[in-house]
Amino acid sequence: MDFKTHVLSNGIKLIHVQAESPVAHCGFFINIGSRDEDKNECGMAHFIEHLFFKGTQKRKAFHVLSRLEDVGGELNAYTSKEDTCIQASFLKDYYPRTVELFSDIVFNSTFPEKAMDSERAVILDEINSYKDSPSEFIFDDYEEHFFQNHPLGRNILGTARQLKKIKQSDILSFIRRKYNTDQMVFASVGNIPFNKLVYLFEKYFGSVPVNIRESERVLFNSYQPFNLALKKHTHQVHAIIGNLGYSLNDPRRMGVHLLSNIIGGPGMVSRLNLALRERRGYSYNVESSYNPYSDTGLFSVYFSSDKEYLEKCMEIIEKEFDNLRNKPLGTMQLKKARQQIMGQLAISFESNENQMLSIGKSYLVYDRVDSLEEIFAKIEVVTASELMQIANEILNKDQMSTLIYK
Repeated sequence: MDFKTHVLSNGIKLIHVQAESPVAHCGFFINIGSRDEDKNECGMAHFIEHLFFKGTQKRKAFHVLSRLEDVGGELNAYTSKEDTCIQASFLKDYYPRTVELFSDIVFNSTFPEKAMDSERAVILDEINSYKDSPSEFIFDDYEEHFFQNHPLGRNILGTARQLKKIKQSDILSFIRRKYNTDQMVFASVGNIPFNKLVYLFEKYFGSVPVNIRESERVLFNSYQPFNLALKKHTHQVHAIIGNLGYSLNDPRRMGVHLLSNIIGGPGMVSRLNLALRERRGYSYNVESSYNPYSDTGLFSVYFSSDKEYLEKCMEIIEKEFDNLRNKPLGTMQLKKARQQIMGQLAISFESNENQMLSIGKSYLVYDRVDSLEEIFAKIEVVTASELMQIANEILNKDQMSTLIYK
């Protein structure tokens, strides 16, 4: 992967990969998410993301949306715990249109009161839709308990009560304080010469005033294990079991990714998929996940099953954890585990859109990007003894937290 970078005097960064394709992908990443909100701002970052499309100083909402859709492009966005991203896919001839539109959306949005009222209703409906889906809502509920009394535990969507309180002045204040130019990255994967993209980048982002971040995130260091079972009157039980993981800057995070993939990754041959679904038919949905953050991380296993199989599922999961804690992987097992995760990564990188999202996030967090070969090299050096050491920390029974919907 041959990428090129450029940094403006105001701190906004550009990263680009040349791709011989008629379709290009761009993303504007801002190192701000729900964990950066004050207690009285819950849901603010996500609300702003929605409102970016509701009008600027020179465009009404329809013209924002139609600017790319009229030429067959797509415009989208997301908000996470630690970042916000606006992204677009379009025919390569429309780079100038896209770069200008991104600049207009991020720095010239007007957040009209009427649009705020209508978008509040949309987000409230989004919140309620999650409540109707226990397999999704349990993750937010789990994190609220896991990161109790910390910004990481707050729902990205916010609460109905807090959303109703947000005013236009609150949004403008949040952007002035939190949208810092040294915490922004424009990522591109597409067929445009780098010098032409730099010209567009300078033209539309170069005049943005400098706004350097001075505040630090509130660190999370107050984890207390818990075990909760809540009555939800669902047809199935839903459960999450988890523990602290390593942060984005911890060199052991690659080992956790590998361990998570072995336990319950997307492959049909993951240990829990074989043990719970294929061999016994106890669960249709079982998966493990690892979410690293700037200062901490969360490893978890989720499954759903008929209520009669709950205890059996828990016993099988604990048995698999115990095996990983006490039995090092054999040479062939480790080789297969490495090959599997490397194959998944390679397939993901075949998508130019996925590649754009990956390099944008990496450049935002690390100020650098590893090539696929460098990532593979990091996977190859993870040993069986290291994996077992990680398993004894991450899968420590005494440090596990459990939430069950019965």
